[in-house]
Amino acid sequence: MASGVALTASGCGLLGGSDDSGSTSGGSGLEKPKIKVSIMPTIDVAPFHLAVQNGYFKQEGLEVETVDAASGDASLQKLLSGEVDVAYSSYTPFFIAKSKGNADIKFVADASSAGPKSTEIVAMPNSAVKSVHDLAGKKIAITATNTICDTLTKSVMRDNGVDYNGVQWVSIPFPQIGTAVKRGDVDAGFLTEPFITQSAKVNGTVEIIDTASGGTKDFPTAGYGSLGKFTSASPKTVAAFQRAMAKATKESADRSKIEPLMVKFSKVDDATAALTNLLTFQSALDARRLQRVPDLLQQFGSIPAKIDVATMIVPQASAS
Repeated sequence: MASGVALTASGCGLLGGSDDSGSTSGGSGLEKPKIKVSIMPTIDVAPFHLAVQNGYFKQEGLEVETVDAASGDASLQKLLSGEVDVAYSSYTPFFIAKSKGNADIKFVADASSAGPKSTEIVAMPNSAVKSVHDLAGKKIAITATNTICDTLTKSVMRDNGVDYNGVQWVSIPFPQIGTAVKRGDVDAGFLTEPFITQSAKVNGTVEIIDTASGGTKDFPTAGYGSLGKFTSASPKTVAAFQRAMAKATKESADRSKIEPLMVKFSKVDDATAALTNLLTFQSALDARRLQRVPDLLQQFGSIPAKIDVATMIVPQASAS
């Protein structure tokens, strides 16, 4: 399967802003031939960067302007404020906003699922934390609570019969978590790629538990959302976006297309890029698969009631 890397507080990994997708002369009958998309510095957006780089949006008569967001919640806020038409984020903020009745969130494209060893809890080799069973009551670094970070961590702890209620969650940006673990500021930390590989190399951290295992194996991590008023008014525009993303996602199955993007945008060296464990890139949305996310959030009390994902998915256009 194709692969993509790493989660963030509300998205994943580390990948920088995209180049401009270039202008397009014709709108090809699209309701809105120029749209704005908020993205995060994550490797999950590699297919998006490929679609820009290879002119797939332009081929669809679509001009895409990117807007950088610091987190999934920040990306979502740009969508809610009307600054962008489509927002990339991990799924957690989208579902929390939906549960609060803040917005009519619609999903237009999937982005990624957690692959083996692409999201982990790490600690130092000489730490008292040797396994998932040692995490109860400890200080664990994550980017923020009510994100994919603590959701995955709590899930693997629960799967292994470990009480997560006494955990002290410490909010630290991904690039600084490995250093905080090494210093002893926290007992362990949640990391995604390429930070797992980078921290092992620089700080000597080691894996305690693969959080993409057990109940969260191949767990849906991030996607592209919009508002119902936009998807209803601009179905051809949405379909054009979906076709370009489907084409680029299919191409992303070739890891050699992804590693140069990691070097370019993540500022890691070739050797680190080659060693990273990748997430699984997705494009088409599957309601049954995605339903796992709000169901898990409800179990942990992050959202109060069941959400039917099928009602949030825009019909999918395949690659042309």
